[in-house]
Amino acid sequence: MGIISNQKFRLTISLATLSCMGVASIYLYNKNQNISLQHNPIHQQNILSNQPINLHLLSQLRTDNQNQSKNLPDIKKLVSAPKSYPVIDELLRYKFNINGSKVFQTGKLPKSKVNFNQSDLLVVLNNTRDYFRNHSQADPDVMRPGILATKGVTVEDTLKTLDFMIAVLEEDIANKRITRLQDPNFINQHFRVIKWTAHNPKRTRQRNLRITKYAVFTHPGSRTKTSTFNIPVYSLKNSESTDKFYKKYTKQDVLSGIYEAGGEEFGKVNTLVYLTRQGFEEALMQGTILINFPDKTQAFFNVDKNNGMPYVRGLAARSQKRYWYFKQVESIKGYGHSIDAKISIKPGVTFAGDVLNVGLGKVVVMEYLRGGKKQLRLGVIADTGGAFLPNLYQLDFLAGIFKSQKDFRQYIRQLPTYAQSTYILVKK
Repeated sequence: MGIISNQKFRLTISLATLSCMGVASIYLYNKNQNISLQHNPIHQQNILSNQPINLHLLSQLRTDNQNQSKNLPDIKKLVSAPKSYPVIDELLRYKFNINGSKVFQTGKLPKSKVNFNQSDLLVVLNNTRDYFRNHSQADPDVMRPGILATKGVTVEDTLKTLDFMIAVLEEDIANKRITRLQDPNFINQHFRVIKWTAHNPKRTRQRNLRITKYAVFTHPGSRTKTSTFNIPVYSLKNSESTDKFYKKYTKQDVLSGIYEAGGEEFGKVNTLVYLTRQGFEEALMQGTILINFPDKTQAFFNVDKNNGMPYVRGLAARSQKRYWYFKQVESIKGYGHSIDAKISIKPGVTFAGDVLNVGLGKVVVMEYLRGGKKQLRLGVIADTGGAFLPNLYQLDFLAGIFKSQKDFRQYIRQLPTYAQSTYILVKK
């Protein structure tokens, strides 16, 4: 996905559309609430220097920024914000109601450096912001305010947060200094810090977010079938086709050979590559795989469309009925309503989470201990998955690209199983 480098152009476009987006987000939120009620009657130069940010830039982003009192949350917004929120699943079906104050409360970052790779974060911020700009009409789900609406946070606030962080990063990188976004004092001054308390209906005592980890694995593969590489990875011939034949078949049906010569659906899909069964299962679980071919070439493949069957939490991978069709892509891909629209993401600064109920583009900071020292790591919710819809108690951290599960497990030992605290940042 292309990154728009002209700051003034971005800000102009952003501000011109925010008002409309805000109205649209409120409309869609209320609409989804009404539908739910109808169908469910019971319903982060030296960071210590505290360098001031460019005032001209701030005036473009927020005209009242010179007055600290005006950086407080909008009281009118908070008064009008609904206290209760109807949680939905990936099919937009109502699941349960939750009081937003049980999940999100006012917080403050501790005095520790906020860790992230500057250039990688800038890529993900830009690509996520571009998704809103280019695909919100085709994908109105991203315009849902979600549960943070109960704290007065709108989609407009999310977009302002992305724009502000992009502008600060670009200015700091251009001036060859460590970005101010790594300074917790700067964060606490310019952002609302909202502490996220886990809500797990099945583990009611859980308070800290579980931080799972995912990765892109390199696997050997073949473009032709061999005795070792004998599990095909398929793509739909026309992923925009109205023919939904592929939704009739489970993973087990597909692996039984329905698309192979002699099978009842032979000729309806294309075979991209062949993997081992283990490589195939990991591709389905991780969503993206980097394949090494015998001729020393490599290629990324990413999930495109699935058969519409839900992922069953707790069920063994090989027993899951959900099946994914893939496409070849140029980079690691995150969230998107279609394969050609998916957000290009980077390891170390990306979280997968509940984009329907928490929201795409939310900037997250997780706090944890490493070697007895407090650590803060920042990333963006720019990916999702079946295990997160709905899910108000877990995030999945994109750890990197690994050659093996052993390398992956060794790396993630330095990361927490549960965050001590988790925060969402919203531009004041």
